[in-house]
Amino acid sequence: MAQQQSVVTKNRNVPLDKVRNIGIIAHIDAGKTTTTERILYYTGRTYKIGDIDEGTTQMDWMEQERERGITIVSAATTTFWKDVRINIIDTPGHVDFTAEVERSLRVLDGGVTVLDAEEGVQSQSETVWHQADKYHVPRICFINKMDKVGADFRRTIGMIEERLGARTAVMVVPIGVENTFKGEIDLLTRKALVWGSDELGAKFDVLEEIPAELAAEVEKSRHELVERISETDDTLLEKYLNGAEPTISELKAALRRATIAYKLVPIYCGTSLRNKGVQPLLDAVVDYLPSPIDLPPVKGEDPKNPEAKIERKPSNDEPLAGLAFKIQIDPHVGKLTYVRIYSGTIKSGSYVYNANKGLKERVGRVLLMHANKREEIDEAYAGEIVALVGVKDTITGNTVCDETHPIILEKISFPEPVISLAIEPKTKADQEKMGYALQRLAEEDPTFKIKSNLETNQTIIWGMGELHLEILVDRMKREFKVDAAVGAPQVAYKETVRRSTQAEGKYIRQSGGRGQYGHCFIKLEPRSRGEGYEFVNAIKGGAIPAEFITPIDKGIREAMENGVVAGYPVVDVKATVYDGTYHDVDSSEIAFKIAGSMAFQNAVRTADPVILEPIMKVEVTTPDEFMGDIIGDLGAKRAQILGTEKRGLVTLILAEVPLAELSGYATTLRSMSKGRATYYMEPSHYQEVPKNIQEKIIAKTV
Repeated sequence: MAQQQSVVTKNRNVPLDKVRNIGIIAHIDAGKTTTTERILYYTGRTYKIGDIDEGTTQMDWMEQERERGITIVSAATTTFWKDVRINIIDTPGHVDFTAEVERSLRVLDGGVTVLDAEEGVQSQSETVWHQADKYHVPRICFINKMDKVGADFRRTIGMIEERLGARTAVMVVPIGVENTFKGEIDLLTRKALVWGSDELGAKFDVLEEIPAELAAEVEKSRHELVERISETDDTLLEKYLNGAEPTISELKAALRRATIAYKLVPIYCGTSLRNKGVQPLLDAVVDYLPSPIDLPPVKGEDPKNPEAKIERKPSNDEPLAGLAFKIQIDPHVGKLTYVRIYSGTIKSGSYVYNANKGLKERVGRVLLMHANKREEIDEAYAGEIVALVGVKDTITGNTVCDETHPIILEKISFPEPVISLAIEPKTKADQEKMGYALQRLAEEDPTFKIKSNLETNQTIIWGMGELHLEILVDRMKREFKVDAAVGAPQVAYKETVRRSTQAEGKYIRQSGGRGQYGHCFIKLEPRSRGEGYEFVNAIKGGAIPAEFITPIDKGIREAMENGVVAGYPVVDVKATVYDGTYHDVDSSEIAFKIAGSMAFQNAVRTADPVILEPIMKVEVTTPDEFMGDIIGDLGAKRAQILGTEKRGLVTLILAEVPLAELSGYATTLRSMSKGRATYYMEPSHYQEVPKNIQEKIIAKTV
């Protein structure tokens, strides 16, 4: 690797217009990691192409990833193509690891969405696409697996436009399909790119003559492409309408602007596993995806005055502003804090200011990462993604900046976990190690939560799915040498209220000397699903002094942790404190905190409380012969069938199913379909549990 590392090192501070921060995003099994491996090989970053089936990939470096053939954590690397520095993050496709995608998209400038040419736009493709929409990430689409049986380039483009709502700019026409796929025609240059017998795909022939049978399709597609690009630029449109053909350089410049403004999404195709079509994709990353200077300055707020907005331009000369987006525990160097630097520089041995926590931290070392391999550098510049060693208190979502010019950048939002299980250490020695291991894993993963059940003296861990928790328990065993027994996965139920009510909370304790007195009235109202908790202070005339309002809020928040129906957390409520009384001597913050808690519990009891359950969006892909049995089984699981969709030789069944009914569904589906059907699920929403089911849940918890 020494030679490769010098490639990265020699051009350390490249001009910002020569930097691309991109992510490879897609549905599970669409070919993200395979595409990334080819990019690293063709750019000279690696000498050998990694293979997922053989467990030799660079980006899937964890033992758990290599064993399962899936990506679990987002891996960062840096490479060069045509003097442009490309920082790449390969993200997971499995929905259980959606936090990895969320935090990666938050710090990236552009994305490459990989789609399966046979499957088209799949569920997780839609999910990650909408995540990218949230952060305004410009994208290119790479239609992969063109050699697969059932591959359909045009159908996939139609799905991109219809299901993702994107306006496409089709840049190539494939030469051949399925086992005859051998290359593509570049529509702008009208040249054919053909990959020959070189099985590693590093070389390809550029032919001036295009196959005669494709000539008409090429001209038609090129006409559509030129028209779409011209529509995004007034000068080009005028030229085009006057009958003059825009030049290739004019079209490329206009397409770059349109891609960055998210008016168009360039479409390419290939087959990464067969080493075809990756180099044109790399050219497109350089030509059409933004550099840090193509995007607006990053915005943040002033810690001293949250109403005041501050901007930081992408420049080394600006004050430092960086976002910590990922924590990783490395067995060799300890805690790594991944930071995207938006402005300024970070030197090893210097201090950075954590604006969220208001504290200074010393940067021991600055590292460039290549998956789990490290290269130490002296200084990191604006536009870079690096890992810092030595910053102990900075967590995911914190801003590191210059202390004299503080700024807080927008945080990263993560979904709530939907499943839990009890975990117990097997020995006394494991007990001490388990607490440390869980704390470290929770630092790394914002969707992993730990709670202690004081009644049963058990530790409960919460995650995004059974696979998520299985991986975390496996990591505890391997990385932290903790042997633990785990219980069966439990569904993360919640509670809420259905009607408005008012209640009183009064806490009086007199035991000689100074007593305790807290008294408040609150109004409790239901909110829509997903709106969360809101607290309103409606006290007038000083009925309760201002210093006791926050403790009431804290008391309510603590009471929300355990609902009154079955002890599950209460969500989606609005609490308004509107009256109360206080005592000049005996009133205290703790007394009002307890009073707030009592008022909330009293209110919930009279507000028609109900249990909510997580509903999953489920897609089952099955041969037609098993469709009736599968739909019947889903119906027995309280599923709502949303529809079916024919895709080639298989049918897609779309449904919403309560998570509680899906335990062991993989085995059930396998036996019903003789192993030929597959399914995918992701969290959709919470909804009320039917009354008969609610009674069973309550009976279990009593």
